[in-house]
Amino acid sequence: MELLAKSKVLIDEATLDKRLDEIAEEINRDFAGEKVIVVGVLKGAFMFMSDLLKKIKLDTEVYFLKAESYGSGTEASGTVKITKDIECDIAGKNIIVVEDIIDSGYTMREVFKILDGRNPKSLKLCSCLSKPDRRECEIKIDYLGFEVPDKFVIGYGLDYAEKYRNLPYIGYIEQ
Repeated sequence: MELLAKSKVLIDEATLDKRLDEIAEEINRDFAGEKVIVVGVLKGAFMFMSDLLKKIKLDTEVYFLKAESYGSGTEASGTVKITKDIECDIAGKNIIVVEDIIDSGYTMREVFKILDGRNPKSLKLCSCLSKPDRRECEIKIDYLGFEVPDKFVIGYGLDYAEKYRNLPYIGYIEQ
């Protein structure tokens, strides 16, 4: 836990909850009367997705995929591997991919290539965080929680070597 002692709160619980309300309102409005399939990207998006789903008032199905692009360090590895795919046919359906953070953009570029090739009716991206200073490829984020500075963030599902996901806020590590 010595690393946690070097961390600072970036986005507190109340601020997260308020922004989740706003994002859910946008999604409810954009898809009023329609069904959506919400696809969470494991592991980091699980807390954000869970809290968001509680506020979405639409007919929904929930699936997960796992796309890995980080090792145990603080830098993107540059390699994306889909290690768990969704178990449904998404052709002709409204898909909202929920991610924890868009950093370089490589992970979502690969995920969107795969899912778009399956002919969904719509394909939208909802991300808790975006780190635009680190972007290496263009990614459109349809529903965004917060832009964050180029710091290594932890908490609210985000980890450092599989630790600190359980923090109820988003913090960053002083390096």
